[in-house]
Amino acid sequence: MQGLEALEARGFVQQCTDLERVREALSEGPVTYYVGFDPTAPSLHVGHMLPVMAMAWLQRAGHRPIAIVGGGTARVGDPSGKTELRRMLSDEEVEHNSRAIARQLEQFLQLDGDRGLLVDNADYLLELRYIPFLRDIGRHFSVNRMLSMEAYKLRLERGLSFIEFNYQLLQAYDFLEMYRKHGCTLQLGGDDQWGNIIAGADLVRRVEQGEVFGLTTPLITTASGAKMGKTAAGAVWLDPALTPVFDFHQYWINVDDRDVGRFLRLYTFLPLERIAELEALEGADIREAKRVLAREVTTLVHGAEEAERAEAAAAAMVAGAAAEDLPTHRIPDDEGAKLIIALADSGLCKSRGEARRLVAGGGVRVNGVKIDDVDYVLGPEDLGEEGAVLRAGKKRAVRVIR
Repeated sequence: MQGLEALEARGFVQQCTDLERVREALSEGPVTYYVGFDPTAPSLHVGHMLPVMAMAWLQRAGHRPIAIVGGGTARVGDPSGKTELRRMLSDEEVEHNSRAIARQLEQFLQLDGDRGLLVDNADYLLELRYIPFLRDIGRHFSVNRMLSMEAYKLRLERGLSFIEFNYQLLQAYDFLEMYRKHGCTLQLGGDDQWGNIIAGADLVRRVEQGEVFGLTTPLITTASGAKMGKTAAGAVWLDPALTPVFDFHQYWINVDDRDVGRFLRLYTFLPLERIAELEALEGADIREAKRVLAREVTTLVHGAEEAERAEAAAAAMVAGAAAEDLPTHRIPDDEGAKLIIALADSGLCKSRGEARRLVAGGGVRVNGVKIDDVDYVLGPEDLGEEGAVLRAGKKRAVRVIR
């Protein structure tokens, strides 16, 4: 029943308000816990997968998750980790994003109303009356304490809007609402949410004299120091319309050798014994561990059939054959048609400088033809109706379209 052992053994635990009390509570019986996801985009991305996987492990241990889609809080905007105000979304955008993210969460969790719940905080936050909210909830928050938190200190240097300053009160109210309605006693979230989580736990204690807890997952960076889930082409989304399945699969194939074992523990349900075997592989054999990682995560997000298609496309690419589901990059109508810029912007090269050197060295082919002109511009004869296939070296390829 416990579940915390799995989280600790696999590297999910960063901070906890009281680790031993959480361990005790989880061992005594089913615990209701929640994680909030603000629908600021039409999809979750790889960075969101960590708290989702932690939720899934606890549910497998018999505990009950509540997945909150923050249709209310998304209308305010979380300043945590942000250097400037988020773009304000329309009601229509928030509602569209909320529906899309809810569908994605249901791929990982059983949210049938019994074994788990799906909640949109717009249902209760949008009904709050301002003056009663300030009197009943706002009076429990110390402005001095809030300003001492890292999320607000960072933003004060660049400017913090009043609407963002209210965000912590609203997220804390989520915890109070979940405690009152569903007996929820544990909130999970990324480590950048630590201040918001402890504010919610404190609010429950002050208003209801309830004992609740908070636990955060680490903010993952790769062995090279890059933020997890970020590539030269942007975020790695779970929606195949934003990140094609092939690109998603290749992201995991191309992780640093040093990250493979850690990512197998965090992003798959493979037993630790099997992960230890894969982690022990060395040299060229580490490719097998990467293939397993890519297959497992792609299957989890997109299904077994799509994972098999991505593997087949990768094999075709390595063999030099064009595949219909190569990663696709759309070039703009302006200077994006320059070969060097297309190589960099599509993620085939890390920078325009690297792209220039690769072209000059004869390492780039356009539709199978070697190009060594650093000023080459992709023209209609290259792009045609189906786009052009760019290859950088022997193993990297992308299809560019207008």
